[in-house]
Amino acid sequence: MIDYPRRDRDGWRRWMPSWRLVTGMCTSVFGALVAAVGVAYALVDVPQVALIATAQNNVYYWADGTQMVATGGDRNRQSVDLSQIPKEMRNAVISQENKTFYSDSGIDPKGIARAVFNMAKGGETQGGSTITQQYVKNAMLNDQSQTISRKAKEILVSIKVGTEVPKDEILEGYLNSAYYGRGAYGIQAAARAYFNVDAVDLNAGQCAFLSAVLKGATYYDPAGATSIDPAATQKANSKRAKTQMQDTLDKMVEYGHLSQEDRARFTELPKVENPQSNSQLGGQIGYLVRLAKASVVRSGVATEQKLEKGGYSIYTTFDKKKVKELETAVQKVYKKNIDPKKRPGTDTHVQFGGASVDPETGAIRAIYGGQDATQHFTNNADVTGAQVGSTFKPYVLAAAMKWGVRDPDLGETQAQDERTVVSPKSLYSGKNNLKIKNYDGSVWQNEKGEQWRQENDGKQSVGEAPNYKIDLREAMRESVNSAFVQLGMDVGLDKVKEAAVDAGLLEDSLAGSSYPSFSLGVSDPSAIRMAGAYATFAESGKQREPFSVTKVSNKDGTVYTHKVETKQAFTAKVADNVTDVLKTVVEDGTGSNAQLPGREVAGKTGTTDGNQSAWFVGYTPQLSTAISMFRYPDDETIKNRSFMEMYGTGGEKKIHGASFPSIIWQDYMEDALKGTKAEKFPKPEPIGEVINDTPPPSPTPSPSPTEEEETSPSPSPSPSETETSPSPTPSDTCGVFEFNCEDGDNSGNENAGNENGGSEGSPSPSTSPSGTGEEDDSRGNQNGGSGFIAGQNG
Repeated sequence: MIDYPRRDRDGWRRWMPSWRLVTGMCTSVFGALVAAVGVAYALVDVPQVALIATAQNNVYYWADGTQMVATGGDRNRQSVDLSQIPKEMRNAVISQENKTFYSDSGIDPKGIARAVFNMAKGGETQGGSTITQQYVKNAMLNDQSQTISRKAKEILVSIKVGTEVPKDEILEGYLNSAYYGRGAYGIQAAARAYFNVDAVDLNAGQCAFLSAVLKGATYYDPAGATSIDPAATQKANSKRAKTQMQDTLDKMVEYGHLSQEDRARFTELPKVENPQSNSQLGGQIGYLVRLAKASVVRSGVATEQKLEKGGYSIYTTFDKKKVKELETAVQKVYKKNIDPKKRPGTDTHVQFGGASVDPETGAIRAIYGGQDATQHFTNNADVTGAQVGSTFKPYVLAAAMKWGVRDPDLGETQAQDERTVVSPKSLYSGKNNLKIKNYDGSVWQNEKGEQWRQENDGKQSVGEAPNYKIDLREAMRESVNSAFVQLGMDVGLDKVKEAAVDAGLLEDSLAGSSYPSFSLGVSDPSAIRMAGAYATFAESGKQREPFSVTKVSNKDGTVYTHKVETKQAFTAKVADNVTDVLKTVVEDGTGSNAQLPGREVAGKTGTTDGNQSAWFVGYTPQLSTAISMFRYPDDETIKNRSFMEMYGTGGEKKIHGASFPSIIWQDYMEDALKGTKAEKFPKPEPIGEVINDTPPPSPTPSPSPTEEEETSPSPSPSPSETETSPSPTPSDTCGVFEFNCEDGDNSGNENAGNENGGSEGSPSPSTSPSGTGEEDDSRGNQNGGSGFIAGQNG
């Protein structure tokens, strides 16, 4: 072993500072930091609440730049003394948000460290705020940015406020400045907005509920906020609010603020008022403002609370003239045909919805959200839960032209070059009670071994006996269910779903695609999305997201500008052929009421199971518009609210897409396009191959008398005819199983049979006990069950 000289072995020590030096340096740095914080603390003042809390207007503009409405200056805010705030309200927020409020210094060191750590990782600095910090942030600081400097200022001000301001004054200020949703700032405004009582009269349950809403009204207001987030449904929000409310009550008991006896009185959500808008937001204006506001929030430009504080100029896509013309067209049909006093059993709770989209940009030019935004809160142009019926069939055709049908000799999953793209001249069976098959020719069965029989309008077969073959153009014109259900199976329902999403529908608005009924429109996209998706066909396959805001500005200048992004969802050949087929529907089919003299129109009618909704969606090269009609109670006190049948509504034996919706569409579009050039659609290039052109052998008669096929069916009804018979009862049989056989309208029955033995898409647990869809269970059960028939009328 080599013994190096000691000075060489210990030479590294010469370069290391001594512990005394390190300690001294740390002490100096710490002292400097303490001094800096001390100086900053000494210099910071307690801000004046009155100056910071002053609200400004948000100004909304029409597409032409003229002012639509100014909101925000008349803030729904009213301060009350602490003596007018129930102890239960004070204790509710303390129990849930800051149990050490009366003993802490105004800040939570652990929460602050957690917030700074989140910021360092790239997340937000929110979280861990005491009531004092929230009060400072809400009422005292103009800057709401998520930065370390802003957080540091909040901490210093909070410490000073916590030291110099009495706790009761802080609590009073917090409860009077916090945002509770519905435009309500402060506990008094919130008490009025949710319960129509003064704050002093709130009970413990209501107080616990309002403390829950403080977490964010978007997700805790039982009215829902699907325009901001599709997940914020009435059902989901109510569940969240109830859970949070119950947790708060439990904590109030735990911390000695509420007796167990009093707590036991509040096991359910308290009844809340419907959201109210101020008078200047009446008519359609309130729906337009809500839609634009939701767009701004989703874009990330500003939070809902920031918008409520005002100061923004919001430039919309809405055409003032078109909005008025759409409202007039709806009101004309309503006043002429809907009479709740004369026909209370059939004409109550009738709703219309509508949306109009510019295909070239995706700009939403007009919507119809309901009769009055101050009386009917839900925007009918947005998510309603109303299924779209046969207006879904164009996506089936688009999938067949884009992907093609599968080779029956290959596996279930096939590449595009293994498939056969179909021509509109391809032949499919128009037979009523058609036994639906898988792509390989085997009979489709559910997990219980039950087969699917597809029924047509009025139980009629379309085409010549005995094979009833018709081409896809004719099948679309007459909305023949059997043909499109089988086409969907041949293509693959996954590709049908993909085509719908590519066109512009949101995936979470689509029902499950495991059952043949998917092709018949058991899904519930909004009118806005349907208009936007059809606009994709109008634009030769170019898809653009519907949007309502072009620009947002504030005191700092323009903070947001919308950029139109274009995706080629389908080739021009596919989209133009879909359009060409849909032209036939209007020229000589179920959509003939939508004809515009001198203009080319493409469109599709749709009616759903149980006659619970009816649609017409159509377009010209310049404008795409969707109109819906349904019956749904506004009264939230009604248990198990559900979509109601429209048999007899408006004096009609049955409502269908070819009736009131198409009449409204035609009336509106005629005015909306007045003065514009009558443009033509592109001439489509030939597409695909003619499949199924070899007539198969005549069908073998079934040994079961319940499976007898019609040999001389009545001809298809004309577009002016409507069915007269009411919906048969579930005991009627149309095949080897017990079926729910639904008569259709003039366009072809598409009653999409329930995959659990009832009617597909039943909108409430009362008619479909195992329905699991969103929006009041409107999508129905998809889990399989006893027997099938079905369809939604076209």
